[in-house]
Amino acid sequence: MEHLGELELLMEKSFWEKAALPAELFQKKVVSSFPKTVLTRGMDNRYLVLAVDIVRNEEGNHEKHLIITAHQSLEYKDRCILRNDWCSVPIEPGDIIHLEGDCMAGTWIIDKHFGYLILYPDMLISGTSIASSIRCMRRAVLSETFRSSDPATRQMLIGTVLHEVFQKAISDSFASEKLQELAFQTIQEIKHLKEIASRCEISCSNCFFFSFRPSNGGKNNSTCSIEVVNSVDIEESIWSPRFGLKGKIDVTVGVKIHRGYKTKYKIMPLELKTGKESNSIEHRSQVVLYTLLSQERRADPEAGWLLYLKTGQMYPVPKTQLASLPQIIEEEKTCKYCSQMGNCALYSRAVEQHMDDSSVPIVMLPKVKEETQHLKLTHLEYFRLWCLMLTLESQSKDNRKNHQNIWLMPASKMEESGNCIGNLIRTKHVKTVGDGQYLHNFLRKNGTIPVTNLMAGDRIILSGEERTLFALSRGYVKEINMTTVTCLLDSEHVVQRHDGVIQYGAFRKVQVIKYIWNVKYKDGMIGEKVLHTMLRSFDFIYSDVLKGFKQKNVRILYACGFSVLLTSYTHSAVDNILLKLAKFKIGFLRLGQTQKVHPVIQKFTEEEICRSKSIKSLALLEELYDSQLIVATTCMGINHPIFSRKTFDFCIVDEASQISQPICLGPLFFSRRFVLVGDHQQLPPLVLNQEARALGMTESLFKRLEQNKNAVVQLTVQYRMNSKIMSLSNKLTYEGKLECGSEKVANAVIYLPNFKDVKLELEFYADYSDNPWLIGVFEPNNPVCFLNTEKVPAPEQVEKGGVSNITEAKLIVFLTSSFIKAGSNPSDIGIIA
Repeated sequence: MEHLGELELLMEKSFWEKAALPAELFQKKVVSSFPKTVLTRGMDNRYLVLAVDIVRNEEGNHEKHLIITAHQSLEYKDRCILRNDWCSVPIEPGDIIHLEGDCMAGTWIIDKHFGYLILYPDMLISGTSIASSIRCMRRAVLSETFRSSDPATRQMLIGTVLHEVFQKAISDSFASEKLQELAFQTIQEIKHLKEIASRCEISCSNCFFFSFRPSNGGKNNSTCSIEVVNSVDIEESIWSPRFGLKGKIDVTVGVKIHRGYKTKYKIMPLELKTGKESNSIEHRSQVVLYTLLSQERRADPEAGWLLYLKTGQMYPVPKTQLASLPQIIEEEKTCKYCSQMGNCALYSRAVEQHMDDSSVPIVMLPKVKEETQHLKLTHLEYFRLWCLMLTLESQSKDNRKNHQNIWLMPASKMEESGNCIGNLIRTKHVKTVGDGQYLHNFLRKNGTIPVTNLMAGDRIILSGEERTLFALSRGYVKEINMTTVTCLLDSEHVVQRHDGVIQYGAFRKVQVIKYIWNVKYKDGMIGEKVLHTMLRSFDFIYSDVLKGFKQKNVRILYACGFSVLLTSYTHSAVDNILLKLAKFKIGFLRLGQTQKVHPVIQKFTEEEICRSKSIKSLALLEELYDSQLIVATTCMGINHPIFSRKTFDFCIVDEASQISQPICLGPLFFSRRFVLVGDHQQLPPLVLNQEARALGMTESLFKRLEQNKNAVVQLTVQYRMNSKIMSLSNKLTYEGKLECGSEKVANAVIYLPNFKDVKLELEFYADYSDNPWLIGVFEPNNPVCFLNTEKVPAPEQVEKGGVSNITEAKLIVFLTSSFIKAGSNPSDIGIIA
């Protein structure tokens, strides 16, 4: 495409060509990653690559020579020499790297015998993804890109259950009766019942084809014997900023190694496999990567263990030097059973074959054609354009994130940005509140919690101040006040220091939440027009400026026996509709994480219903799914198993004008007809990347379908504003088409029964009569009032997480308290910052 620009330029470089970027591209690349990146030496060193050159050494072999720097000024330079397979690493000027090994006289040497180079170490990749790329790197990348398209199979479900049974048994007992009990308990968990209900049936008989004796499950010979003596942790989550890795170790075990008369104790990773015993390179590579991860928490384990539950065979996997990955296997048999075959073929035909220099293996051309023969050229062009736009947008979002601060800065420093709370100690006992969710309470050790951007619902990472205690657990903030923080975390266990106190830092991934101005329209003739159009439509209708009708039409559809999927991009938008439905005693099922749902709606969530009704069987869960005509979730919540078994009569998408096309399309596949609700005159989808905006990424599906005039229903009667407030948007945006629903609405003014008393107080303290701006604010017949604070003065100041204006804030507090004293209901006052 014409718009590939920089991407084409970078891709056209041949491998052996000297890797030198044009000056403007190098500068652009450095700006995107530097100076955000903190260049430094030491254990978590970060180097900026300034130049790359490929030379031939005395033996005639190629080497890559890098000029690098760990100084912000770029003045002091080191050299790094890559030999053997490391020469194939695609490094360019402007890249950020981490080096492991020895630096002698300002020179690093990385070869097949010693040292590592990690490209962009702050981009943590899972060990599973890397191991799966051994056979085909393409499959690993596609699996990360198209995560939801990877179907779960019966074998995968059995494997998951087996993992959990083993992990529970290793801390308890491997007796047959105990295994049977654990298996029944595991299968009855809601998360597994949902999978069983949607895909396949399994029974406890599927769970007992392994036998394992932890006391003597190791290898034995005449000189050495290995004994697994205890379980240290289950599903231990480790992030490694040294190696650019992250992962969860199935079981971390304590092992006694007996050599002659000597015994040594080590803590090692144990990887469980439930499929065919193969001891394959993928399985062994995964264990090797977990041994690297383990070094972040404890002494080098030197090896890990690979246990096949089907046979009980356990293999030791020593830590070895990692080499570059092999070439992609071009075998029809390998690709035939690949879960990413469809995505691979689509990407090849839509994107790669569109490039002049693309090449597809001859043996794979028939398979690519077979997988994509149903697609028209317009479909391929649409996919290609959105792939490009999403890639550009993803790069912009990644550039705005600064995840490295989590591991490269102490909590005390991060607190200054408002995204961290440090110096915490855990109080009370940990409470189990759900499947894999544990309630932790923390207290600020010294004094009150500083000003922070953290609030209830934010995602957090929990870490200790010590380097080895990074990313102990992840979860959400449940409550926060001046001295305490309550969190829902994914781990029950907390590592403690010898003094019994541990300091924690909580990192928040900042999320931008926009305020959406809602306009409510009356029911009546126009409402009936919308409903009639919905019922007559074959596919979809587009409802322009449809506000207030959603809950009414849902009630009518519900009364008619139609099933309805309610969805929107945000949890708050979904819950706003449900709050109105709840007032009419209409039942519904709310999908999603309970902590993100409105408190009033939480009792309608799947988790709360299953808990209150003690649902622990497949039959009861299926009865719950089938009993609810109305199901509500966000557009990103469509991976729930209910959608694999149910097709809805209608899908109603609220705030559709603010949702990007790929996200909006998702829920529509699960309904026979759909309604898009919104107002494209308001905010479009948020797009950060300027080039993606130019390519059309801000066009919502709502806007795109506007051209189908027969499916458009415009609503112009509103009940939310009086005539004077309405006139502003009516003249500037809606071409005078808006009208008030009644004279009462048109002439409505604020009611302040106690204003006389407030007026006397204002006269005494603020010279009410001599201040026209106060009269303007409190005059009921003056519903719109603009206050210019420029000459007060009211200067802005930059603070943690944004910009503040103390003077304007005090003014808002004064006006709000005055309105409340005058008799205004606090719930009728809205403040937008």
